[in-house]
Amino acid sequence: MNPRIASLEKMIDGPRDGALLRFSLGNEYLKEGALGEAEKCFRNAVDRDKHYSAAWKALGKTLVDAGQPEEALKAYETGISVAEARGDIQAAKEMTVFAKRIRKALPTSE
Repeated sequence: MNPRIASLEKMIDGPRDGALLRFSLGNEYLKEGALGEAEKCFRNAVDRDKHYSAAWKALGKTLVDAGQPEEALKAYETGISVAEARGDIQAAKEMTVFAKRIRKALPTSE
């Protein structure tokens, strides 16, 4: 196991456990290609802090990589709202671009 992942895993359920820890762990899993574990971590991060725009963005990316575009779109849409409310303009712009790409790629129901 990646030593960084092992180190972060040891902190889960400890005094330093929180959205940032889960976000950091999710990023490490994402680097390893462990999409299921990354998704769990990012979902846990946004459950702990609904206003964590970076975690919403990372969740969206993970879901795209996992072949779940509809779920990714939901994550990005929530993330855009969160980022705009927090004044995190760059994150909102990035997620808007990603969401637009998904919308273009999804089959339209007519």
